Amino acid sequence: MLKTEKINNIDVVTFEGVKKFNALITEKVKEELTQFFEEPNTKLILNLKGINYVDSSGFGVFLSIMKTANNNYGYFKLCNISLEVMELFKLLQLHNIFEIYADLDDCIKSFS
Repeated sequence: MLKTEKINNIDVVTFEGVKKFNALITEKVKEELTQFFEEPNTKLILNLKGINYVDSSGFGVFLSIMKTANNNYGYFKLCNISLEVMELFKLLQLHNIFEIYADLDDCIKSFS
């Protein structure tokens, strides 16, 4: 479900074979993402390429991971958000809370 790769000492997590980030998978995703921040100063990018729907539990995971990252001096950024999902971020006023980038390259560059 989640694929992880390391690019320039940054953990990049991408969904595989998933189009909806909803209550059916949020608990497992939250557990996996939280583990990254067991080590302080972790840099994590969640690449939302291919995700065209996020429900309230999905947004709850985003907020929870952001809090975990902040508590462990880590960084949590998002990229490749579809237009539909970005509309929800804006509706919920979350686009001002998260660091969001149009594509993975820009997101990686933001760390330097």
